[in-house]
Amino acid sequence: MIDNINSKRMIMIEDTHKELDDKIDLLTIAKTLWKAKTLFVKVCGIAVVLGIVIAFSIPKTYKAEVVLAPELSSGSNFSGGLSDIASMVGINIGNGGASVDAIYPELYPEIVQSTPFLTSLFQTKVSSNMQEFKNISLYTYLKDKQKKTWWNKIVGAVKQIFKKKDSTFLKKEKLNNFMLNKEEYDIAQNIKGIINCNVDKKTSIITISITTQDPLVSASLADTVKNKIQQYIIDYRTKKARNDLEYAQKLSIEAKAQYIKAQQKYTSYADANENVVLMSFKAKQEELENEMQLRYNIYNQCAQQLQLAKAKVQERTPAFTVIQPATVPLKKYGPKRMTILFVFVFMAIVFTTIYVLYKDASKKQ
Repeated sequence: MIDNINSKRMIMIEDTHKELDDKIDLLTIAKTLWKAKTLFVKVCGIAVVLGIVIAFSIPKTYKAEVVLAPELSSGSNFSGGLSDIASMVGINIGNGGASVDAIYPELYPEIVQSTPFLTSLFQTKVSSNMQEFKNISLYTYLKDKQKKTWWNKIVGAVKQIFKKKDSTFLKKEKLNNFMLNKEEYDIAQNIKGIINCNVDKKTSIITISITTQDPLVSASLADTVKNKIQQYIIDYRTKKARNDLEYAQKLSIEAKAQYIKAQQKYTSYADANENVVLMSFKAKQEELENEMQLRYNIYNQCAQQLQLAKAKVQERTPAFTVIQPATVPLKKYGPKRMTILFVFVFMAIVFTTIYVLYKDASKKQ
């Protein structure tokens, strides 16, 4: 019993000693760092200066956003009504309207980041908010009108010295997405970096944001990207319906031409043999009349199919609701200068602390 009490006391004493040792170690570290306070002040001062230089060297950027709510296709009731109307006139259009889209809103960011979409923006016309340039292509803007930091200018100059001639950099009459040259590829990657498309998985709300060095360019490009993504989805969803419409128009034109031809043939024969009472002439006339009626019925059915095809295209055309249109931003989006300054000071403190403790430990050894 006494042994157990003594052992517990020994454990408590050891724990107390450990706590004291920890406190002593922390006090020792604090004293060591306090002795190097002058060094901390100097290093932090240098970090502040560097942070200010870096923060003010980065060009200002402006962000414009567009918020869309797309129409989701899930086999509309209109399609069922369309099938009912078609069945009344003996036309079967199947369940084409009950199909579900293969392109979901979650795939829109992938579309925006695809090479064909990016290169389609090359010739988009943009203008400066400060009247520095007007109606130039986005390609030219990103190539010649971008402000660069002084370190990027130095790196670019060094690269230019050791740059080898690019054999793929040939002047092409037409853009080839399959084989971009180095400059075209760099511009496409630059566009990819300034465009951001996010989709809320719960609500399917689409947010398109553009960040450039000019507020008017950001707003106009955001609006352009919105229009292009809308047109892309419309073209995709209505492609089959538009093909069916073209085919129905072709059949309708052919059927109308055949009907007019049969009608002219019948009327010409009837006028030429108006007073003839022979049965052979009457039989021929009835034959031509039946042919004309048949051609009319075919033409009438084709005309009905044409109207249904037009309705199908209208039905398949999605509607986008613009919740937040593009507007020219008044405040800059970046750089976050206070954040940059804080990061520099924080890193200076961390590295100085490591240096002081390492130096103190080396002296004790």
